[in-house]
Amino acid sequence: MTNLNETHDPALNSWLASANDSSIGFPVQHLPFAVFRRAGSTEAFRPGVALGDQIIDLARLAAAKPFSDLAAEALNTCTGPTLNALMALGNAHWSALRLALSRAVRTGSALQATIESLLVPQAQAEYSLPAQIRDYTDFYISIHHATAGGRISRPDAPLLPNFKWLPIGYHGRASSVVISGHNVVRPVGQSRPAQTGEAPGFGPSQRLDFELEMAMFVGPGNAQGKRITIDQADEHIFGVCILNDWSARDIQAWEVQPLGPFLAKSFATTISPWIVTREALEPFRMPFNRPASDPQPLPYLMNEAVKQAGVYDIGLKALISTDQSRAANHAPALLAHSNLCHAYWTLSQLITHHTVNGCNLQPGDLIGTGTMSGPEPEQALSFNELSFGATKAIKLPWGQERKFLEDGDEITLQAECVKPGYPRLSFGQATGKVLPAV
Repeated sequence: MTNLNETHDPALNSWLASANDSSIGFPVQHLPFAVFRRAGSTEAFRPGVALGDQIIDLARLAAAKPFSDLAAEALNTCTGPTLNALMALGNAHWSALRLALSRAVRTGSALQATIESLLVPQAQAEYSLPAQIRDYTDFYISIHHATAGGRISRPDAPLLPNFKWLPIGYHGRASSVVISGHNVVRPVGQSRPAQTGEAPGFGPSQRLDFELEMAMFVGPGNAQGKRITIDQADEHIFGVCILNDWSARDIQAWEVQPLGPFLAKSFATTISPWIVTREALEPFRMPFNRPASDPQPLPYLMNEAVKQAGVYDIGLKALISTDQSRAANHAPALLAHSNLCHAYWTLSQLITHHTVNGCNLQPGDLIGTGTMSGPEPEQALSFNELSFGATKAIKLPWGQERKFLEDGDEITLQAECVKPGYPRLSFGQATGKVLPAV
C-alpha cells in the first residue's frame, strides 16, 4: 500500500555527477529540504534542496519562475527563513514541487543550466532550524527502550501497563531545539538525595546522556477540537529528521515524579538540518507487526494502511568522539545501531493519538519518537541502557571508557534508508559537543 510514482524510479539519474554517488546519499530520488546560507556570510537564511554534494537555492529558483500551477505555488513559499509556509500547503503541493524538481535535475533536463547556476556546495553552507517550531512533543515508542529503562528503575515491573495501549508522550521545550553542530552546555540542577530525608544534591549533571530518536515535522495540522483520524494522519506528516534528546539522568530521576521530565530534558534538543519528505520514504515502508499475545491497537489507531505498510525501514547509528580521540585523529567510534522499524507505534498513530482529544497541531510542530533502541544489546541508543544505569563501563577503541558523557565528548547521530536495487538515502547527521557547566 505504498504510494510510488515516477520520482521513485530507481533507474533515474541526474546531470549532477555527485547525485549519482551512493556514498553521498542525496540522489535524484531523495530531494530533502533544509534552510541554509553560505557559511560565514551575512546572507539571509533560505530554503534549499539537497542534490548530491550541492544545495539547490530555492529562493533564487523561485525568482526564475521555472514551474507552473501547484509546483509554482509551492516554490513561491520557499523564499523566507523557514519552511512553515510550505508545510502548511499540504500533500498536493508538496508532491507537485517534488515532481517538478525531480524532472528538473534528471539527465537531459532543459532546466539544467538554470539549476546549475543556483547550486551552493554543501561544504560551504551553514544551516538554521528548518521551521519555526511553535510546539515540540516527544513520545516514547520503543518497547525495548522502555523495558530497558524500566529494568533499571523498576526491576519488578519494568514496563508500565499503559505502554501497550497508547503512545506515551510529554510536552517538550520548543525554544531549546537547536540545529546540528550546536554545542551543548552541561546542565546544572538537583539530584536525588543519597538517603531518604536528606537534602537533594545540587550541581552539574554527572549522568549526561544522549538519545537517538527520529522526529517528524507536522504539515497542515488541525483546528482545535477537530481530530486527525488514522486515515488522514499521513497527509499531516511533511517529513522526518534525526533528533538527539539530550538527557540529564540524575536530574530526571529526582524530578520525574509525578509529572514527568522537565529540566532534565529542556536544556537542549538537537535535530539534523535535512528534512526527508514522507513521499521520499515511500519505497521504505514495511508492514506493522504487533505480537498476537499483546493488546492490539484500539480501532481509532488502526486501519489497513497501517497494517500493510505503516512502518519505515530507517537505519540508525550513534557515534562518539572525545577530546583525546580527536587529538589522536581517531575516527568516531560506533556506540550502537538500530532501526526505526523496531518502534511499537507508527508515526501516523502518533499524529492520530496526539489529536484524539482535540489538541491542535500547527505547521512546523516537531514530534519526536523517543529513543529508538532495538531488541539486542548493541541496539541500545542511550548510555543509560548501554551502561545499565552506570553499572558497567563502555570501552572505546582508543582506550577510554564511558558510563555517561564527559565534557568534550561529541555525539554524532546518523540515519539512512538502504534497500537492494534502490539508491541510498542519507538523512545527514545530528552532532553536538558537550561543554562544561557554567
